Amino acid sequence: MPSISTKGRAMPASPIRKLVPYAEAARAKGRTVYHLNIGQPDIPTPQVALDAIRNFDNSVIEYSHSAGFESYRMKLAQYYRGLDERITHEHILVTTGGSEALLFGLMATLNEGDEVIIPEPFYANYASFCLASGASIVPVTSTIEQGFALPSMDAFEQAIGPKTKAIIICNPANPTGYLYTRAELERLRELVLRHDLFLFADEVYREFVYDGRDYLSTLSLEGLDEHLILVDSVSKRFSMCGVRIGAMVTRNQQVYQTVMKFAQARLSPPTLGQVASEAAMDVPDSYFEEVNREYVHRRDVMHSLLMEIPGVIAPKPGGAFYLVAALPVEDAEDFCAWMLSEFAYENQTVMLAPAAGFYSTPGLGQNQVRIAYVLEEDALRKAMLCLKEGLNAYAMLKSKARAAVNG
Repeated sequence: MPSISTKGRAMPASPIRKLVPYAEAARAKGRTVYHLNIGQPDIPTPQVALDAIRNFDNSVIEYSHSAGFESYRMKLAQYYRGLDERITHEHILVTTGGSEALLFGLMATLNEGDEVIIPEPFYANYASFCLASGASIVPVTSTIEQGFALPSMDAFEQAIGPKTKAIIICNPANPTGYLYTRAELERLRELVLRHDLFLFADEVYREFVYDGRDYLSTLSLEGLDEHLILVDSVSKRFSMCGVRIGAMVTRNQQVYQTVMKFAQARLSPPTLGQVASEAAMDVPDSYFEEVNREYVHRRDVMHSLLMEIPGVIAPKPGGAFYLVAALPVEDAEDFCAWMLSEFAYENQTVMLAPAAGFYSTPGLGQNQVRIAYVLEEDALRKAMLCLKEGLNAYAMLKSKARAAVNG
C-alpha cells in the first residue's frame, strides 16, 4: 500500500471537531446536545444577503476574477477606508474563507524551515496552515491568570531567532475572547519593525467588541505598509459561515502579486458566496449594534453561571464570542468525551472544545476548554446546568476510582 505523506501524518486533528463522533452517538441515543464547541452563530443571516442569492438570475454561474468581483472589492475598500483611508480595491483579494487568506499569505511569505511566532492559546488551524506552508510555530504563552493578555515583549524577543519570519495574532482573539489594547498593539508594531517581520492580523471578529472598549485595527498602525497582511471574513460578521468568503488585505504589492498566483491556481472564490457577501455590505450599523447587545447578554449570562461552579476559572472576554475556562478536572479532553458518551442530565448534554489543542507547548491547557456562546439564552442556561451537573458526577466518578485503586 502506498504510504501517506509525512506532512499528512503530522497534520493535527481539529480540537473543535475531533469529538464529533461522540456527539453523533449521543444524538443517536435521543439526547439533546448543546454545541458550544464551534463558532457557528445562530444569529440570522441578514435578509439582504439571502435575497441576493434567491434573486440571482444570471443564466450562467461564472467564475469571478481570481481576486474576486471588482464590485465587491470596491465595497470592501470603502469599508476598510474607515480603518485606513489609503486602502483601495487593489489592496484586497477575495478568498475562500479567511482560512484561505491566511494559508495563501503564509505560502507567499514563508520558506521551508522558517519560524512563526504566535501567542498561545491560538486558533488551532493556524498550526495546520503553518505546517502546510513548511514553517514551524514558536509559541509565546499567555496565561489564564493574566486574562490571556498579550505576552511581554521580552517573551517575544526571546522567541525571535534567525529563522523567525512572521508573527500571527487574532484580535479579538479566538479562542480566548481577549481584546488587545492600543498599547499592546503599538509595542507589537515596534517589534515587527525592529526585526523586519511580517505581521499576520486575523481580524474576523472586529465587529464584536464589548463594554464600550475601543477597537484598534492593525490597518491603523503606522509604518506597516510592507509588513502587514490582514485576514478577514464574512463568516462571523454576517453569520454566513457557509458562504466561505474571506479577504486578504495588504499594501505590500509583492505579497499581493505572489498571493494572486495562488489565487489564480484555484481559479476564483465562490461566485454565489460573493453575491451574498456584497449584498451584506449594505446592512446598516444598527445590525451590529443589535447583534453586539445579544452577544454581550449571552456572555454575561454564561460567564456568571460559570463563576457559580466551584473550581472554574474563566476570564471575562472583551470581544468575539468565545472564552477559555479552566475546569476542576485533570484531563479536559477525557471529561468532554465522557460528557458526550456517558453523561446526560434530563436527557441533555453539552459539547465543548478541549483547549489543549489550541496550545503548541506540550502539556498546556490540559484542564481547559473553549466555550462558544453562540446559542440563545435558554440553551446556554441549560448547557451550563448540564456542565455543572456533569462536573459533579465526574468528580464523584474519579473519587470512587481513586478509592478503588487505593484499596
